[in-house]
Amino acid sequence: MESVTLNNGVEMPTLGLGTFKVKGYEVVRRALDAALGQGYRSFDTAAVYQNEADIGRALKELLPAHGLSRGEVFITSKLAPADQGAAEEGCRRSLAALDCGYLDLYLVHWPGRQGWRSEDPRNPECRRRSWEAMERLHRDGKLRAIGVSNYTGGHLRELLAHCRVRPAVLQVECHPRLAQSELRALCAESGLHLQAYSSLGSGRLLEEPVVRALAERLGRTPAQVLLRWALQQGVGVIPKSTDPRRIAQNARVFDFRLAEGDMRALSGLHSGTRYCWDPSTVV
Repeated sequence: MESVTLNNGVEMPTLGLGTFKVKGYEVVRRALDAALGQGYRSFDTAAVYQNEADIGRALKELLPAHGLSRGEVFITSKLAPADQGAAEEGCRRSLAALDCGYLDLYLVHWPGRQGWRSEDPRNPECRRRSWEAMERLHRDGKLRAIGVSNYTGGHLRELLAHCRVRPAVLQVECHPRLAQSELRALCAESGLHLQAYSSLGSGRLLEEPVVRALAERLGRTPAQVLLRWALQQGVGVIPKSTDPRRIAQNARVFDFRLAEGDMRALSGLHSGTRYCWDPSTVV
């Protein structure tokens, strides 16, 4: 496993296990057990995933079994859009559910508030209140690092203009069909780490002919090729799976590199296609 040093000195693994739609204690436990056994040390969840309590319980049972302590894993959660503007309460609920003492990373999950229209003029002030609350929790030691998810360049610049604690991470949809070149450049310029979700295009890119041909030539899986494309550009990844075999395969992305021509071929797939949510309409 490899890691990146965030802008506040915190070390974050560049590969983590995503847990979106991973629900039910036995399913969660089986996935985390397989991941820990394959060297995963980062786990990504969110209040809206409704699995924080199961993840917290599973880690309490599994860490000793794997000879690990709380300090050897990196736990990320996110503020629910319904709690936008009331981040302290939302964060404390996540801390209680995970029962892990502190969070390594806490993200604003969405730039708008649930129940409000995207064009609602109250959104910017609501985001600001959330960030100020997260800054306080960071100063109190409850959050080792703070960041945002699904922010556009405009949202990010707005935050950078007023924040006292700079965001450490921006998590967005990113894959060859949505290369996020402008956001990657802004993150590099501003000292943020870009982390990708939906690196496999919600599974659709696994059948992409360019990806499949490259995987066959290299003797790799399509998922490994897609994850490597991101990692090789300094982008972190959090692939989700509950299949122990796929969890193991997805971990084997640090023992090969893609040639420059292969990287160009994959990047050439960019079409601006989103398979998830589009935050660009949120004011």
